[in-house]
Amino acid sequence: MNKLPKIGIRPAIDGRLGGVRESLENQTMGMAKRVAELYSANLRHADGSKVECVISDTCIGGVAEAARCAEKFEREGVGVSLTVTPCWCYGSETIDMNPYLPKAIWGFNGTERPGAVYLAAALAGHNQKGLPAFSIYGNDVQDSSDTSIPADVVAKLLQFAKAGLAVATMKGKSYLSIGSVSMGIAGSIVNEQFFQDYLGMRNEYVDMSEIIRRVNLGIFDQDEYKKALAWTKANCKEGADNNEPAQQKSRKEKDEIWEYVVKMTLIIRDMMIGNPKLAQMGFGEEALGHNAIASGFQGQRQWTDFMPNGDFAEAILNSSFDWNGIRKAFIVATENDSLNGAAMLFGQLLTNTAQVFADVRTYWSPEAVKRVTGKDLTGLAANGFIHLINSGSASLDGSGQQTKDGKPAMKPFWEITEDEAKKCLDSTTWYPAANGYFRGGGYSSNFLTKGGMPVTMSRINLIKGLGPVLQIAEGYTAELPDDVHQALNKRTDPTWPTTWFVPNLTGKGAFRDVYSVMYNWGANHGAFSYGHIGSELITLASMLRIPVCMHNVDESKIFRPSAWGAFGMDAEGSDYRACSAYGSLYK
Repeated sequence: MNKLPKIGIRPAIDGRLGGVRESLENQTMGMAKRVAELYSANLRHADGSKVECVISDTCIGGVAEAARCAEKFEREGVGVSLTVTPCWCYGSETIDMNPYLPKAIWGFNGTERPGAVYLAAALAGHNQKGLPAFSIYGNDVQDSSDTSIPADVVAKLLQFAKAGLAVATMKGKSYLSIGSVSMGIAGSIVNEQFFQDYLGMRNEYVDMSEIIRRVNLGIFDQDEYKKALAWTKANCKEGADNNEPAQQKSRKEKDEIWEYVVKMTLIIRDMMIGNPKLAQMGFGEEALGHNAIASGFQGQRQWTDFMPNGDFAEAILNSSFDWNGIRKAFIVATENDSLNGAAMLFGQLLTNTAQVFADVRTYWSPEAVKRVTGKDLTGLAANGFIHLINSGSASLDGSGQQTKDGKPAMKPFWEITEDEAKKCLDSTTWYPAANGYFRGGGYSSNFLTKGGMPVTMSRINLIKGLGPVLQIAEGYTAELPDDVHQALNKRTDPTWPTTWFVPNLTGKGAFRDVYSVMYNWGANHGAFSYGHIGSELITLASMLRIPVCMHNVDESKIFRPSAWGAFGMDAEGSDYRACSAYGSLYK
């Protein structure tokens, strides 16, 4: 329902007319235009749209032009603010005073004019007024005639913009809770204060019985359903029934379950984003949807004790393809774990890729593997690994069947080929659900993630007296010898998708060893995203004022607002103090 946010660029300039300002107009506006070109060439929204930039109509030499720029930004839907300058300007007169826009300043590192002096003065003003801003300043001095953007500046400009766009994109959207609390899982106790105060989102609630109502009354696109069912039969291969013979459902029942879970998929999607076809059918209210950028489905147990589980719906919606072709993945958290859903949302907005929801299930030490299989671990998995597995919303993209530079990957949907989508489907088997867990039946996806993918696992936890905290673990997916994989995988539930995860170790704290990562993880769930995006997550968390309690990101990559440096010399301690002092972004 909301327009995609734009990046606003503010060229600030020395306001002294009569020779000074005039000599700087072209250089200052040129900086703004070059950054806009950089952003337009390198950034896209999660739906594939190119990011648009809005530049102030004039350079900003004082408060009047700052006000005119602010009015234009509001009119144009700007969600992120970047000020650029090669020179001295009037500090607090030219800064962006909007308290909700993530903001940064790039002060040109040159000797002819003191861009760095303005940068320092403007940041001091931001910090004194309680408006945190990011500082961008190149490592090497440039000549005033140099129109290039140095690589280190490019990196910071992009990191800031990606995180800022994520903040702006979430604002005003909804988290749709389908059902309530699943099996006492804390993350599915949806906390409105977190979503509203920290993410700027609203919370919507629909009882799971709404799915039954829409199925029974046929409130879904009947033509699309036929297309979806035919596609499912052609592309989603059914596996053997591992239930005891007496508990197995008949072929007729299994076929009916296939029909039901396809309808569930259509309905959950429609509840999230609406469907104009429903209005044509006479269901105008249902056609509107809930403007949900993310959702969660409770499932267990009130639903799954008598109805088909949500595994198929969750997995397909979280994937980058379905019967309508290759498209943007949805965010649907299994067991309505809204905090893991928030982590999935962060990952998608930063990478534009599908996200994988998983149980952080088991730590396997080399000794335990040796005892169970008789084999020694080697290579990436030599120090042990964590078994990530969950029956529900693991995106099929997580199988690693897509490739980038010849290696397994998860890609933005517009880069995925038809052949890659088919490989993801072909590598997935849909097993009749384990009736001990799911008395109503259903189909659970099973695949094995290819090894060697760089991934980042993250998770939001709520701590009483503190608020939300973010956990981050960068690492790689691992590939085990087939006999070792089979022996370990069958000890859990062989009908679910498996990822063997090896976090990058630092030798200290929570990343002293693989066991310590598992030991310090704050909940039973985690979400992983393709790529090592820990630094981007840290930048995003600082914008939202969420402290990071656990990460293995190299210190040189950490990028937070300049004010964080005033809260102490220990980076993580200062993060906590700064987040506490500023409070949630939308408080």
